[in-house]
Amino acid sequence: MLFNSLDFAIFLPIVFILHWFVAKKSCNHQNLVLLLASYVFYGWWDWRFLFLISFSTVVDFFIGIYLSKESHLRKRNALLLISVFVNLGLLGFFKYYNFFIDNFITVFSFFGHPISSSSLHIILPVGISFYTFQTLSYTIDVYRKKLEPVKNFIAFSVFVSFFPQLVAGPIERATKLLPQFYKKRKFEYNKGIEGVQLILWGLFKKIVIADSCAPFVNDIFANYSNSSGSVLIIGAVLFAFQIYGDFSGYSDMAIGVSKFFGIDLMTNFRTPYFSKNIPEFWRRWHISLSTWFRDYLYLPLGGSRKKTIIVIRNIFVVFIVSGFWHGANWTFVFWGALNGVYYLPSFFIKSLELNKIVLFKNSFFSRLLDFLGILITFSLTVFAWVFFRSDNISMAFIYINNIFKKSNFFDLGHLQLSGHSIKVLFFYLIFFVIIDWIYRNKSHVFVDNNNFLHDRIFKPFIYLIGILAIILSTNNNANSFIYFQF
Repeated sequence: MLFNSLDFAIFLPIVFILHWFVAKKSCNHQNLVLLLASYVFYGWWDWRFLFLISFSTVVDFFIGIYLSKESHLRKRNALLLISVFVNLGLLGFFKYYNFFIDNFITVFSFFGHPISSSSLHIILPVGISFYTFQTLSYTIDVYRKKLEPVKNFIAFSVFVSFFPQLVAGPIERATKLLPQFYKKRKFEYNKGIEGVQLILWGLFKKIVIADSCAPFVNDIFANYSNSSGSVLIIGAVLFAFQIYGDFSGYSDMAIGVSKFFGIDLMTNFRTPYFSKNIPEFWRRWHISLSTWFRDYLYLPLGGSRKKTIIVIRNIFVVFIVSGFWHGANWTFVFWGALNGVYYLPSFFIKSLELNKIVLFKNSFFSRLLDFLGILITFSLTVFAWVFFRSDNISMAFIYINNIFKKSNFFDLGHLQLSGHSIKVLFFYLIFFVIIDWIYRNKSHVFVDNNNFLHDRIFKPFIYLIGILAIILSTNNNANSFIYFQF
């Protein structure tokens, strides 16, 4: 079930009414409504997926309880390993089985020992990467004694399967999300209004930005071998906006829908394309995943407290694993490694940060450095997105090589798509960038500023443009979200 579908438009009000009017007597009743709604929401794709998420829920619930009762270190380690093995084992099988089998066959064939094997037709459960990491964080935190285990199975089940953020995040920590299911929730009007605003802005990002960029991106990447350099650059830039609008749009809608039920989720994006360096970009992009890897992989490996060579290893481990988390393809691994390369220089010269030197603070030179930093960071990110979007490594390198063709660099022939206007899309993108820039230091674009011109004139103007753009851009088919495949 998609947020941008008619099914969800019918589903959400029903759950809202049941949660606040039918199940208003107790927290358990509210949680039960959310649990049933979450299972309906998730089973809408394929009812068989419910067995997997139920199994993971049961395993981690009881492991959490046993960890609280066990003081022997070896037995606690064994319990944690069971949770890791079960969760990552399921994720590995459904997501990476064919990848490893195909590469295994390729290696043997390369050394002159061809073998034949047929790949299984394995359906990738939607959102398995997200809820796997969420349940793992719970078990690890209980193991570290940072969190008391849950004794209420329904509350824990809702934590694992809470439908707004189930299939594409944000990946919530049990320390923040679980306590919100322990007490009866009361509807707050301000939260409801903020939820509507976030859903509206998320729909704008998804329908107007991401879905409008998609036809051009698909056409350019499908014709990369005979497109001009300028068209290929435009294709890469449009994909950068497509994936940002698609993923951050989902996160905004997930946070907005959660507010309808009195639940607060973490902010997952903070205008990442205005970052002045790569480390800042990763503090602003997919924050829930970046901080997950920081806390559960980077720091346990030693973080930045070890020798330089160990720190470099830790950085590359995190970025390569992050790339592999996104999908079973070497393009994602290369994308992760490339971002690791990007990250190193900024990491080791962060103490210099010339644009923060007091002598130039708030000066024209400082603002110029900020602008150059944003431009360079965005360019590096767009370059890396080519690998992320390409079908294979070879395609990515050919795509990049063709950018530098001199004969037809300014030929824009492949930008002419029937039924889609590049001029209208550029208008939307300019509007989107301006609004993102204005609210770059806010939690979202509709935050009240206690300013008459802003709250009574400018904000309604954004509402109007956003709603009109959504209406004009909506078609009969609801397009899926890119990160559903991860």
